[in-house]
Amino acid sequence: MINKQSIWFLTLFSLILVLSVYYITMPNELLMTNNSKQTTASKEETEETSAVIKESEILTALRVESEEKRTAEIDELNKILNNNESSTEDKNNAFEKIKGLNSIKGKEQLIEKKIKENFKLDSFVKIDENNQIRIVVAQKEHDVDLANNIMRSVQEEFDTKMYISVQFQG
Repeated sequence: MINKQSIWFLTLFSLILVLSVYYITMPNELLMTNNSKQTTASKEETEETSAVIKESEILTALRVESEEKRTAEIDELNKILNNNESSTEDKNNAFEKIKGLNSIKGKEQLIEKKIKENFKLDSFVKIDENNQIRIVVAQKEHDVDLANNIMRSVQEEFDTKMYISVQFQG
């Protein structure tokens, strides 16, 4: 008797076989036409996005560096949590630090989203433990009014006074 697993295998195998036969028998002219249209469209997209890519490379590099540092710190704290010889107090402190790091990460992402929505700008936000917030905006023009508006909108997210710096990169 045939079980469900065998039926599924035969069904999927049949589907793959039918698609393979269809692809092999498809006329070559159809394939060439689709590829040429995609090539011209991709050339136009490449020209338009080259400026955006250069700006976002800076932000990506900053994000990667920050994420590496944060991951290394969380790994160290996880070692403390998983170590049987660590005291309960050390484990509690490590857990609280991990919770704090995750909270800071969430706040950074919230601020980046707010800047994107309100000012239509890509940004990188780094919050230090000393109430310092560093914001890097992907824009060539240095605009004092824009920086001031960004600082005010970010300060609205916090109850206490924060030291906020805005830097333009482009």
